[in-house]
Amino acid sequence: MEIVHVYTKLRSEFGRQCLSSDRTTPLLDVRPQPELARNFVQRSSRDQALQACLEMSEHQVNTKRFESDSRGINHVEGGWPKDINPDEMEQTIRFRKKVEKDESYINSILQLGSVMEHYIRQNNAVDIYQEYFEEEEEEVDESQEPPSAKTINIFRDPNEVKRTVSGLSWHPDGGRKLAAAYSCLEFQKTSKDMSVDSYIWDVENPNKPELTLRPGSHLVCLDYNPKDSHTLVGGTYSGQIVYWDTRRGSQPVETSSVEQSHRDPVYKIIWLQSKTGTDAFSASTDGQVLWWDVRKLSEPTERLVLDPAREENLDRALGAISLEFEATMPTKFMVGTEQGTVISCNRKAKTPAEKIVCTYEGHHGPVYALQRNPFFPKNFLTVGDWTARIWSEDIKESSIMWTKYQMSYLMDACWSPVRPSVFFTVKMDGVLDVWDILFKQSDPTLSVKVCDSPLYSLRVQDNGRLVACGSQQGEATLLEICSGLSTPQKNEKSLLAAMFERETKREKILEARQREIRLKERSRSEQGQEEEARREEGEEDPEQLIARAESDFYNLVETELKRRERTE
Repeated sequence: MEIVHVYTKLRSEFGRQCLSSDRTTPLLDVRPQPELARNFVQRSSRDQALQACLEMSEHQVNTKRFESDSRGINHVEGGWPKDINPDEMEQTIRFRKKVEKDESYINSILQLGSVMEHYIRQNNAVDIYQEYFEEEEEEVDESQEPPSAKTINIFRDPNEVKRTVSGLSWHPDGGRKLAAAYSCLEFQKTSKDMSVDSYIWDVENPNKPELTLRPGSHLVCLDYNPKDSHTLVGGTYSGQIVYWDTRRGSQPVETSSVEQSHRDPVYKIIWLQSKTGTDAFSASTDGQVLWWDVRKLSEPTERLVLDPAREENLDRALGAISLEFEATMPTKFMVGTEQGTVISCNRKAKTPAEKIVCTYEGHHGPVYALQRNPFFPKNFLTVGDWTARIWSEDIKESSIMWTKYQMSYLMDACWSPVRPSVFFTVKMDGVLDVWDILFKQSDPTLSVKVCDSPLYSLRVQDNGRLVACGSQQGEATLLEICSGLSTPQKNEKSLLAAMFERETKREKILEARQREIRLKERSRSEQGQEEEARREEGEEDPEQLIARAESDFYNLVETELKRRERTE
C-alpha cells in the first residue's frame, strides 16, 4: 500500500500570475566622456574603525570594605595510638623502639630513602627560583621613569575617638609588620572615652590589628628591637618607659616607675648597640636624657641634664624632642631641642660637663626630626619650623644645605636607607615630599597629597620602597615609592660626597670671612673707645683755652718786636 501526502492551496494565495512573452531587446552603446570628470572630485581613501560590541566606560567606586580574619591550627604532635599518652616519655620511647624493630617500617624507610635522595639531587641540580635576567634589569636606565608613589594600604584607628599617630616603627625582619603609637598631643584635650591602646599591623591586612599594645598611658613613641623582633620599647605621655614581648601578649612585661621616669612626655626612645641587646635611651621635654636596661626598669642606669651652661641645672635645661644614635659611633649621640638647637653629646666623657660637646643653632622652632645620613654619618638632617637643613659636624655656625621656606610646617623627616641623596619630609598640610638633592635642591622631586589632615610621623622601610606616614586623624598610610627613587643610581655616592665636600668648604670660607669681619669690627670699636677716652681726658674749659690763645699771641708779638730791635 502506497501512502501519498497531498497539499492543497487556493489559487488566490499564490499572488499575481506571471505572464511571459518574446520581444526584441534594444542594445544601447554608452561611450565614455572624459570631459565629465572635471565635474567630480576624487575622494581620498579613509579608514574607519567600528566596534561590534557595546561601548563601556570604567569608573572607580569605593565599595564596602571586606573584612577577613585569618585562622589556623598549630599541630604540634599527634598520630599516637589511643592507649599511649604522648606526655609520658617512657611510653613514647617504648612505642618508638617497638615500631623501629618492625620489618615493614624498615622496608618502607629504605624505599623512601631512595626516592628522597633522587628528589634532593634534582633540587640541587636545578634552581627553580633562579632569575636569569636579573643583571640586565639592573642595568636598565630607570632615570627616564617619572617619579611617582601609590597608596598601598591605610591603617585606621579602630576607636571612635581618633588619635594622632605620633610614632611608627617597622618590624626588623623584612618589614612585614608596622607598629604604630597613638596619642593625643594637644594639652588637656584628652577625653574619658579616648582609648590608650596602640597597635601592631600586618601590612597585608588593614582591617584588623595583629596585636594590641595596652600601656598605662598614651604611647608617644615606640621602637622595635633590631636584635630581637619580638620586643618593643615605648615612651608614654606620662613620662614612663614601657617594655613589651609580643610572645607574652598585649600587656607590658615591665614599666618604669613614675618617680624615676621623665616628668614630661617621652618624645623619642631608641635602642642602643650593646652586647645584651637590652639597652635603650630616651629623651623628653623635661630636659633629661635617660639610659635604661629593659630587664630592670625600676631606675635609669644613667642620666644627662641638657643644661647649655654645663652645670646640670634642670631649671635651665633645654627640652629634648628628638634623638639620633648611629651604631657606627657608639659613644656619640645627638639631641634636638624645643628651642631649635641641636646638641652633640659624648656619653663616655669623664665629667657631666664634658658630655655636651657642642651645639648647632639654625631653626626658629622645635627640631622635630634629627637623623644622620646612613652613607655619610658626618652629615645629618634636621627639620624644624618651615625648613629642612643638612649639616656637617665640622661647621657649627650654619648648615651646609637647606630647603626654601615651605608654606606649611614640617613635622618629620628621614633619609632613604638605599639612596644617599634622597630624603623624605611630611608637612601639616598632609603632603609627603621626596627630595633628591642631586637632581634639584630648590624644590622636591615628588610631592604626594597623602590626606587632608596634618601628617605627624614618618618612617621608611629598610628596602627604601615602602613609606609609612601617620596623620592627626589616626590614619597610618602605606605608600610604595617608584623604583627610580628607591634604587641606587650609578656614581651617586661619589657625586654626593663631592657635593657635601664642596658645600662644607664653602661654608668654612664664609665662616672664616665672617670671623674676620667680626674681628675688624671689634678692633674698630676698641680704637673708637680709646680715642673717645683720650678726648675725654684732654678736654679743658673754654675760658682756659681763650687765655692760652691770648698768651700765645702776646708771646709771639714780643718775640717779633725783639727781633726788629736787634736788626736796627
